[in-house]
Amino acid sequence: MAPRCWRWWPWTAWPRTRPPPSESTQTFGNSDEVRDPANAKALRKKRRSAQMRVKPGKPRFLLDTEEQTPQICVVGSGPAGFYTAQHLLKHHSRAHVDIYEKQLVPFGLVRFGVAPDHPEVKNVINTFTRTAHSDRCAFHGNVVVGRDVTVQELRDAYHAVVLSYGAEDHRGLEIPGEELPGVLSARAFVGWYNGLPENRKLAPDLSCDTAVVLGQGNVALDVARILLTPPEYLEKTDITEAALGALRQSQVKTVWIVGRRGPLQVAFTIKELREMIQLPGTRPILDPADFLGLQDRIKEVPRPRKRLTELLLQAATEKPGVAEAARRASASRAWGLRFFRSPQQVLPSPDGRRAAGIRLAVTRLEGVGEATRAVPTGAVEDLPCGLVLSSIGYKSRPIDPSVPFDPKLGVIPNMEGRVVDVPGLYCSGWVKRGPTGVITTTMTDSFVTGQILLQDLKAGLLPSGPRPGYAAIKALLGCRGVWPVSFSDWEKLDAEEVSRGQGAGKPREKLLDPQEMLRLLGR
Repeated sequence: MAPRCWRWWPWTAWPRTRPPPSESTQTFGNSDEVRDPANAKALRKKRRSAQMRVKPGKPRFLLDTEEQTPQICVVGSGPAGFYTAQHLLKHHSRAHVDIYEKQLVPFGLVRFGVAPDHPEVKNVINTFTRTAHSDRCAFHGNVVVGRDVTVQELRDAYHAVVLSYGAEDHRGLEIPGEELPGVLSARAFVGWYNGLPENRKLAPDLSCDTAVVLGQGNVALDVARILLTPPEYLEKTDITEAALGALRQSQVKTVWIVGRRGPLQVAFTIKELREMIQLPGTRPILDPADFLGLQDRIKEVPRPRKRLTELLLQAATEKPGVAEAARRASASRAWGLRFFRSPQQVLPSPDGRRAAGIRLAVTRLEGVGEATRAVPTGAVEDLPCGLVLSSIGYKSRPIDPSVPFDPKLGVIPNMEGRVVDVPGLYCSGWVKRGPTGVITTTMTDSFVTGQILLQDLKAGLLPSGPRPGYAAIKALLGCRGVWPVSFSDWEKLDAEEVSRGQGAGKPREKLLDPQEMLRLLGR
């Protein structure tokens, strides 16, 4: 029988999901105020006093925060979502957290963004899995917030909502020729070789000799490295079979990584640079002229930047040893950094059917420190290539008309994770601060949002009374023909992926088609 459609409105008669704990075991954060029975009398008096201050006709707030079961939902199951949930569960003994995800599978950027040859970075999935196994946490995949359920409906059903859905779009080049075949976003290319369902049919043309990557961050180096890595080094990773097959047939021999500014402003980290320098079968192409005078200028820069620049200087200006020189001489592929160049136009092939090159404006730097910016000199140069990958940044999208959004910055306006002018609504991760930093940066950021939410809960700033949480949302989704995927469902898909990968000696062969996933789950 089809589920009955209804909309829940806050009321006080909703039953608790579990009985309250005894006063001697209630905890909130690191507080031990209720663990000592000697404090019980004083605590009850304090609560009665607080309740008496609530005026008739005014909204009640959560005063007995440790006796309530706060229902909290997190939108997005990437690092920001899971780290936020982890903090909430750890620091409130009764909080229940539901994680909603538009994909059928969890882990977001860890699954779909981390390069296949970086399996150690994906170990954080083990931590997220432990969080998902908590009896106070539930995963609901295949639910698109903003389409299948609105943010307002979530706010009606939960005491608090945290938006942690990341940056799922890319910044456009906004130059002529960007629409030509052969021009792709690095985000889509990464999604293709990492098995993101929406990118599974990308089929990039790798029949050209030269590719250009626009941008000099870690994602730019990731895509350059994947393009140039000998396929046999990728065979035992979780790269998709389709991508591996295409890379085996690739004719790309040279990759240029282009940036508007200079060596002191690159955004990639030393780990990724070292991997490029040591990449089997390749040699670096670096112009010593780009590094003139840099030795003196790096003395005052922060240590991580100094170490990175020293490695660049070494690769560009020092004569390699005998073994390294021999390795470079035998290399069949190459990569290079082009500094002080800004994309101006994608050049078409003679028949106008695809990209054949890119016109770059030569730039110079103005300003100092963080204010340094690239300005055109008036000179231009054309760089022939058959593939252009734009890696100039990710950006978030607005999720729902009811949620404030700054389209210029690509973030939800917030104060320490509190969404501006929307009580009970929070954000964490890239949608909070922009697409910067690494996974540990997101961890710290998400913990801050979680702590702010718990502070608001303890201060009585969130709605009072029990909320139904997923019970209300489940009914709405059933009415709308949406079939959520649970974490146990994901573990069935996970087992299938691992089984498919075993024959080829891979950790897994990722499922790419959402319809196939649903069939495997009997939907």
